[in-house]
Amino acid sequence: MAERLFRFYDRCAVSGLPELERLATAIETRWPKILAFLQTGITNAGSEGTNRVIKTTVRDAYSFRNPENQRLRTRCATTRRGRA
Repeated sequence: MAERLFRFYDRCAVSGLPELERLATAIETRWPKILAFLQTGITNAGSEGTNRVIKTTVRDAYSFRNPENQRLRTRCATTRRGRA
């Protein structure tokens, strides 16, 4: 894997394309997390998806004057029963 990663970085650097250089930089920055996923198969996709739903719901409910309604709307959007 280390050899393939080195070849990837090398090809990105030789290409001279800024997009590939940015991609190589992004992968190098995130490599420890990528390697952890490859070794364990565990991701944080579920929590990221829930956070996205909460942020969208909060944005939609911005005009609510009652914080309790906003909380209930968020809870409804993030529970399995509420999404069904």
